[in-house]
Amino acid sequence: MNIEKIRLQEDKDWKKHWKKWGPYLTDRQWGTVREDYSPNGAAWENVTHHDAKSKAYRWGEEGIAGISDYKQQICIAWSFWNGRDPMLKERLFGLTGPQGNHGEDVKEIYYYLDSTPTHSYMKMLYKYPQQEFPYKQLIEENAKRTKNDPEFELIDTGVFDQDEYFDIFIEYAKNDVEDIVGKAIIHNRSDQEEKIWIAPTIWFRKTWFTGHEPFMPKLSLSDKNRIKAYNPNSGNYFLSFDGEPEIKFCDNETNREKLYQIPNEKKYLKDGINEFIVNGDESAVNPENFGTKAAAIYKLTVPAKGEVSVKFRMTHHFVEDSHSNCDQILHERKRDADEFYSEVQARVKDEDMRNIQRQAYGGMMWTKQFYYYNVERWLEGDPGRYSPPKERKKGRNSEWRHLYNFDIISMPDKWEYPWYAAWDLAFHCVPLSRIDPEFAKSQLVLLLNEWYMHPNGQIPAYEWNFSDVNPPVHAYAVQRVYQIDKKMNGGQGDQEFLERCFHKLMINFTWWVNQKDSDGKNIFEGGFLGLDNISVIDRSHAHHYKGKLEQADATSWMAMFSLNMMRISLDLCEFNKTYQYTAIKFLEHFLYIAGAMNNISGESISLWNDDENFFFDVFHLPGKEPKVMKVKSIVGIIPLFAVESIRLDMFDSLPDFKNRMEFFLKEKPKLAALVSSWIQPGFEKRRLFSLLRGHRMKSILNKMLDPNEFLSEYGVRSLSKDHEKKPYSVRINGDNLTVKYTPGESDSLMFGGNSNWRGPIWFPINHLIIESLRKFDYYYGGEFSIEYPTGSGNYVTMDIIARELSLRCIKIFLIDKDGRRPVYGHHPKFQEDPHFKDYILFYEYFHGDNGRGMGASHQTGWTGLVAEMIHKYYKSEKKTSENVESVFRIQ
Repeated sequence: MNIEKIRLQEDKDWKKHWKKWGPYLTDRQWGTVREDYSPNGAAWENVTHHDAKSKAYRWGEEGIAGISDYKQQICIAWSFWNGRDPMLKERLFGLTGPQGNHGEDVKEIYYYLDSTPTHSYMKMLYKYPQQEFPYKQLIEENAKRTKNDPEFELIDTGVFDQDEYFDIFIEYAKNDVEDIVGKAIIHNRSDQEEKIWIAPTIWFRKTWFTGHEPFMPKLSLSDKNRIKAYNPNSGNYFLSFDGEPEIKFCDNETNREKLYQIPNEKKYLKDGINEFIVNGDESAVNPENFGTKAAAIYKLTVPAKGEVSVKFRMTHHFVEDSHSNCDQILHERKRDADEFYSEVQARVKDEDMRNIQRQAYGGMMWTKQFYYYNVERWLEGDPGRYSPPKERKKGRNSEWRHLYNFDIISMPDKWEYPWYAAWDLAFHCVPLSRIDPEFAKSQLVLLLNEWYMHPNGQIPAYEWNFSDVNPPVHAYAVQRVYQIDKKMNGGQGDQEFLERCFHKLMINFTWWVNQKDSDGKNIFEGGFLGLDNISVIDRSHAHHYKGKLEQADATSWMAMFSLNMMRISLDLCEFNKTYQYTAIKFLEHFLYIAGAMNNISGESISLWNDDENFFFDVFHLPGKEPKVMKVKSIVGIIPLFAVESIRLDMFDSLPDFKNRMEFFLKEKPKLAALVSSWIQPGFEKRRLFSLLRGHRMKSILNKMLDPNEFLSEYGVRSLSKDHEKKPYSVRINGDNLTVKYTPGESDSLMFGGNSNWRGPIWFPINHLIIESLRKFDYYYGGEFSIEYPTGSGNYVTMDIIARELSLRCIKIFLIDKDGRRPVYGHHPKFQEDPHFKDYILFYEYFHGDNGRGMGASHQTGWTGLVAEMIHKYYKSEKKTSENVESVFRIQ
């Protein structure tokens, strides 16, 4: 094994806690639900970016390129000042949801470039303007813009046009578990020498006001370039700096007088170092050189087109000559990282794809976060402190009092979504399992724990509203990660992981059946399902229109959930044949759902529409005919995801399952006729279970692969382009409601307009389409094909379609024949500048026509699925991309 794999094994075996320290600070703690103690739940306004420099947080800490221990007792991050800004750059700036014309939006340029799974090596880049940071311009210009205008970004302000900025590369390398080197290399990209203040900062998360800390931690000056950090729980740490910085101390305490106009409890406050650097206020820092926050301040002059560097080393024990080998440690850990990823990327031949995939993995590693949220304590307040407003006790998340989170969790985006999200996390774990299967498995187990999952069986959605309903993809992720891990372990599956997850998923499945199938007819009303504004109405509140929405996607997700659970049951039969009886249960439930989709309540109402050859939602109004909501969206493609192919020899080893299946399908021939080819054996005697028989599958694929409908050059759109010229309109209770194809930013106010499912390309949906096509191909053995385009005489197999769709998604990030990356749209700086063009941003979603990145700009979470697409693209190399493309380009 290579060295990084040895570290992973040592961490798994509890021999050495290599993951004790990592990038566990969030990018934004201000504006979060946890820090909101307002009576009306106004999280964005309760603690603002401006407040943050003076406000000591309760539940977590933020910083630029920050690291901490896994309990976030000690935090380390980097601060900068260009001599012109009104405040020290200690945290990333962005617009709140109400400020942005398309919702919340970070207004910085930074890239997570690299990280090993144990964080033995990490690297990121922060771009810092030399002119005054345009805080006011960003706020005011975005306030002028409407939903029909694009967002106004930092690059649009012109602060980078003349190359008047610093490229600050930050690296970390571990010499041992608690022996860490940090280095910042500051490049001056301008033609003039420039000054910059660099302040590596250390502080304690404020835990001493909770009533649980008997002793105060303390930072103090050990010698002229060394800080000692003492915490009674963990002993001494030493942070030593190269050169001769000016070391200053204050306390991680709120400046109450500045924020709330009430007397301060302490003298040297959280914003003390900011006041000292920016305003020269000596009285803001402690002359006795101790406190709970400290910084080593370097005032540097960087030559034109030149560079300078700053280093520190953190050790758990005193090291006399701590800087003699720092560069060697950095070099060795970088070499280890290269060796590790060289093995991971062994099949990936294209250098640009290797760069994209490695940055995707690196971003997923950097977006781990220490997440702390005790809802009971949050609602009731801390002992001896003021009590929260009484309105909270019936407000946000009040029904989740059992929830207690204190873990390192994979986040969608540590600025725009600095909290876990259930269906995002499920997708994160698939690519994560390629580089750190133990972490991926632990993440999936986490959300199923009793202190996360609601006693009624619901999985928490995200802190803004834990009760929102996300698609039930957790079982899919569990089964997929299990199979990846099993293959990586030479065919040895992790029984304990699979069995533990399965038991909790049974409870979650029951919650869905009891809560989202109110009539007990196997048609589901999932509501929101994470698809924000895809419908003409807010699907979480269909009752506002005095009706009930029966959802093709919710029902299809449940059919997929059933097949996932059946497959997990069959996998568990390898260890215990008793699980064949749960396999029967989930197979039968899948078949009942298939029947219900075609004949709701026995009333000859179907979610499948024969006129359009597509699945649609059905809206029921009391006393009126059901209304088919003919919105051609990915809602109608999601039935494709309910597919599973099983080898016949598995049935032969489970006679009770086989006999019950054959009896049930014989006694329910109408249900048997609905699902694909369960009787007809496929390639190598495989059996297929799917919601789609041949005609329906071909109909959906014909729409999905039509450039005038769903197929973009960059993947499958979330809404048919046909709705661009033919918007879908419906009148409900006097309201005229419309859905139009909008390939870019949302023009809807629904959910604040901060995401758009009315045309753009989303990676999780494309990933599941590709996975499903491969399952069909596995069954058919490459023998099933469809004519593409219709009437052309050209036929393509499911595997070729899957490979082509993968390539289209990957091409969003690849340099094209004109030397441009579609993800960066028209902006010349991102496309042409050598200091920009090869750094990748993994956006939340992408323009349906040109592939431009939109939404959250650092959502390496589920957009990190591009790493998995690249892996699979090279794994299925038997079909050449040239042949694939030649077929798909025939119009």
